[in-house]
Amino acid sequence: MDVKLNTIRLVRVLSLAGEILNNAVSFAVFCVLDSVDFILCFVYKVVDFWIESQWKPCYCSSAKQRIIEGDNILVSEECESKIVCLTSSNLQVEDISDTLYSRPSIVAQLSKFIINDLNKTKKTTVTSTFTIDSTIVEVLRRNVVPRWSDCDCKICNSWTSSRKDTLFVKAEGPKDKAREDVLFIHGFISSSVFWTETLFPNFSTTVKSTYRLLAVDILGFGRSPKPTDSLYTLREHVEMIEKSVLETFQVKSFHIVAHSLGCILALAIAAKHPGSIKSLTLLAPPYFPVPKGEPATQYIMRRIAPRRVWPVMAFGASVACWYEHISRTICLVVCKNHRLWEFITKFITRNR
Repeated sequence: MDVKLNTIRLVRVLSLAGEILNNAVSFAVFCVLDSVDFILCFVYKVVDFWIESQWKPCYCSSAKQRIIEGDNILVSEECESKIVCLTSSNLQVEDISDTLYSRPSIVAQLSKFIINDLNKTKKTTVTSTFTIDSTIVEVLRRNVVPRWSDCDCKICNSWTSSRKDTLFVKAEGPKDKAREDVLFIHGFISSSVFWTETLFPNFSTTVKSTYRLLAVDILGFGRSPKPTDSLYTLREHVEMIEKSVLETFQVKSFHIVAHSLGCILALAIAAKHPGSIKSLTLLAPPYFPVPKGEPATQYIMRRIAPRRVWPVMAFGASVACWYEHISRTICLVVCKNHRLWEFITKFITRNR
C-alpha cells in the first residue's frame, strides 16, 4: 500500500515538474519566436518593396481607429467581428473571426502598451468606436496582387488561365442514370485528391454505377480559384460550393461526406438546405465546448494553439496560428517547392 502511494506521489511530482519545465521552456521559445516574427515583418516589407515596388499590410499591423472614406469597411472592436460593406444599393454585414486580425504576441502587446502610455500624455480625441484593420481594407479594396513568394506551377495557377469563377470538381459515376449524389468535402491543407486517390479507387462497381461521386476543391485549395480579394469566409465557401456543385451538376438531394474543416462547411450547407440532405457523415469534426462568457474564437485559438513546445502538434499549431511571417517563411520553403517535396515523398514511400 505504501509503495503504491509513493508511486502515485512520484508520478504527481514528476508531472508537476514536467509542466513547470514545459511552461518555462515554452515562454522562452515563444519570446524568441515573437522577436523573430517581428523582425521578419520588416524583412518581408523590404523584399516585397524591392521585388513588387510596394509592400502589403500584414495582420500583425496595428489597427487604425478611423473610418475609411469611399466603400466603407468597418470592423468592430470587441468580439463582434463583422465587416460592414456600405454601397449605394445595399448594406452587407458579414461575420468574420476576430482572430483574423487579433493575434497579439508579447512584442506586439509590449509595443501597444508603450504606444498607449505615450498617447495618454497627448490630448487626442477618438471620433470612431470602430477599428479598421489595414489588411482587410486593402483586401476588400482589391489592391492585393499575387505575391512573388507564391508557387508558379501549372496546378496552383490553372484557375487564372481558365477564366472560370467556379470550383474544381472531380466527378465519377453515371451522369444521367445515377440514383443518388454524394458530395465529398476535404479538410484544411488538403484537396479533392484526399478522396479521389484513396477512397474512389476502392469503391465497388455497384457503388460507382449507382452513385455520382462529386469531390470538390474548396475555395483557395487544389485547382480551385485562390482570389486575393477574398477573406475566405464561411458564406463565400458555401456559395461557391452551391454554384460549382449544386447548380452546375443540378444536384437536388444528396449525401455529404466531409473531413475536418469540411465538416464546418457541410454543417453550413445542411443548415441552408435541410430538405436536400439525405445523410451527413463527418470525419474528425472540430468541436470545442466554450465556457459561458468566454469569447469563442479567442478561447478556441488558445486551445488549439496554446503556445507550448510540447506536445509537438500544439507547437506546430501555435507557430502556424500566431506567427504570420514565420509561417510565410515555412510556406516559402515548403509550399513554393511542393513539387520537389512531393517527388521525394513519393519516391521514399513508393507513392503510398
